[in-house]
Amino acid sequence: QLQLVESGGGLVQPGGSLRLSCLMSGRISDYAIGWFRQAPGKEREGVSCIGSVGITTYYADSVKGRFTISRHNAKNMVTLQMNSLQPEDTAVYYCAAPMSPYPGICPTITDLGRYDYWGRGTQVTVSS
Repeated sequence: QLQLVESGGGLVQPGGSLRLSCLMSGRISDYAIGWFRQAPGKEREGVSCIGSVGITTYYADSVKGRFTISRHNAKNMVTLQMNSLQPEDTAVYYCAAPMSPYPGICPTITDLGRYDYWGRGTQVTVSS
């Protein structure tokens, strides 16, 4: 059973930055990794995804130009650099990995059901 663990969340002022990390118990280089978030009272939504090779990336329109997803396979880690954070970015952030049919390819980030393994999340709060 694969395990994913997120870290790096916290409290930041508007306009600030945070870097989230996702560590995997298995070999992360075999898997695409997606980032998702869930704000209070809202449904979980896709934020970004990176393919296993690290060439293909996807972003939600709401974070394009502000967030950058990267892989560090030697460290078994995927990171999400978040800049220019705004209060509407406040949420619990989760990383997730697909299993089938192609674990190395990002399923669409709007279809959360296509991601099989999930971490427990890390809280990001943007507030002055």
